[in-house]
Amino acid sequence: MERRTTFFLALQFLLMVQLHAQNPEGLGADEEKDSFVESLFGLADRTVELLSTNRWTFIPALTYSPETRLGIGARAVKIFQTGTDSSSLANRPSSLPLTFLYTLNHQMIVTGELELWMDQNTSFLNARIEFSDYPFQFSGIGNAVFDAEPYASRYFYTHLYYEKEVARGFYLGPRYEFRTDDLYQKVPGGLLDAGTIPGSNGQRLSGLGLAVNLDRRDNIFQPRRGAYHQWSWMIFHSHLGSNFDFMQWVFDFRKYWPLPKDQVLVGQARLSLTQGEVPFQHLSMMGGSDLMRGYFEGRYRDRHAMVYQAEWRFPVYRNLRMVAFGSAGQVGREAGDFGFNGYLRWGGGIGFRYRLTEEGLQLRFDLAYGDRPAFYFGLNEVM
Repeated sequence: MERRTTFFLALQFLLMVQLHAQNPEGLGADEEKDSFVESLFGLADRTVELLSTNRWTFIPALTYSPETRLGIGARAVKIFQTGTDSSSLANRPSSLPLTFLYTLNHQMIVTGELELWMDQNTSFLNARIEFSDYPFQFSGIGNAVFDAEPYASRYFYTHLYYEKEVARGFYLGPRYEFRTDDLYQKVPGGLLDAGTIPGSNGQRLSGLGLAVNLDRRDNIFQPRRGAYHQWSWMIFHSHLGSNFDFMQWVFDFRKYWPLPKDQVLVGQARLSLTQGEVPFQHLSMMGGSDLMRGYFEGRYRDRHAMVYQAEWRFPVYRNLRMVAFGSAGQVGREAGDFGFNGYLRWGGGIGFRYRLTEEGLQLRFDLAYGDRPAFYFGLNEVM
């Protein structure tokens, strides 16, 4: 009953804020208050401009999630376009974010990622490299979770994806992934220390795959209409240098519906399936800042996972927007385990967005409730 009441009050607050944004004349605010609000947003805009150049946006990286707690570091983001001229179709904005982060959970994360649009949007390249020293938690496999068991791992990860447009909005291409983990700290006598769970003694993964995308979004940072659907398949095998042999399929369907007064409704359905000897780090899971906000990332993990999410996005004032979101998801060892049973879990919340660049790069702050309250702070939309 308490959760329903909280959600109702949050929704009522959301509707009041939207009315405030769409009917400012009805509030009776005096000029002094308007001047203060304008000054506040002007200060925010000037701060963003101060931290930016023509090509780079420099952001003191401040993040938060239940998985990391507070993270402090630095982030540089370069937004650019390739091969543009007056006689050709402009490419979508490409991006190159570089990040160093250290969290209060003593996690160190260094990442670099290139998303490159080329040849009038007919070619796409994504390359990522990441090194982390990452204390984390393991709660077992399946729906009957155990008390969170701490462990620590140093891992290196890289991937290379390439896609080529084969029909309007349809992209096809290969992908490669490599990851190596060194679990240097485990609870003596715990679940991982027994050595019976795949991946508990570390892992080395090397795999090839294929992806098919339907991408008809009108904007890659803040889509207002269109769709983004992806099917991907990966195989990790000893012939490729992996010490675990397994396969993974991911189906990710997203749809964007424009609504009056610059509002947007977004829906997502994501299904992850695995087969073979899958290390626990690579099992299908839910939770975290992208899938089922309000649940600890990986608290629920198994061979398969299914997640549904929806968001309602609307403007508030100038570069500030708000969202209301809800989600449902579950994990299972067999595909037949999915259904409207006691293992279907729910979550929801509200969030704020502040646009940093004309292309749509933005700060994100979310308040969520799943099996516990949580909040998240980072960059860009979840979906």
